[in-house]
Amino acid sequence: MSATPIHIDIWSDYVCPFCYLELPLLDQLKAHYGERLIVTWHAFELRPDPVPTLIPDSHYLRSTWARAVYPMAEERGLTLRLPPVQPRSRRALEAVEHARQVGQFEAMHRGLFKAFFEEGRDIGRDDILLDIANLQGIDTVELEAALEENRYTQPVLDDERLAQALGITAVPTLLLRAQDEPYEDAIQLSGAVDYERLTSAIETLMAQR
Repeated sequence: MSATPIHIDIWSDYVCPFCYLELPLLDQLKAHYGERLIVTWHAFELRPDPVPTLIPDSHYLRSTWARAVYPMAEERGLTLRLPPVQPRSRRALEAVEHARQVGQFEAMHRGLFKAFFEEGRDIGRDDILLDIANLQGIDTVELEAALEENRYTQPVLDDERLAQALGITAVPTLLLRAQDEPYEDAIQLSGAVDYERLTSAIETLMAQR
């Protein structure tokens, strides 16, 4: 078996509960495979302006959470609550891109998911994003400047254009590939994929190297 790393590229949105629910499984995979696995998160806005946002207390959301989100959260060891707000996610995606550039992606990434799905905070507001960053030990002066200057708008849009080119229309979508393989040849998995299916795809790729 080759030691060539396997890449998992994930298109995700911070207002998607199933994206958060995939996080514990990815942690398990990284613990098992170590440096043989490289995970990269990419931006995908489910409801970019001017697409209407969801109604927080709608029957659609309440039924989806009762049927799918709460049972999966219990199974995967997370405590999620239906948020009282449904913000746009562009600013959160820009904020986490800044965190990536200063080497603090993981802290902000997890902080955003927790703030929205466990604490019900409005992650569409700059002041909330700055507070989340501060709690993670991220320099808020630099982040505030980055947000005011729209410094990371283009990387978010680039991720979304790549998703469109690859036929990605929903999140989470995971692309699994060997390090030297293009995105177009990746194994594509959609939704909150279970651990067995992920490990099967990874082992298949490793066996081919």
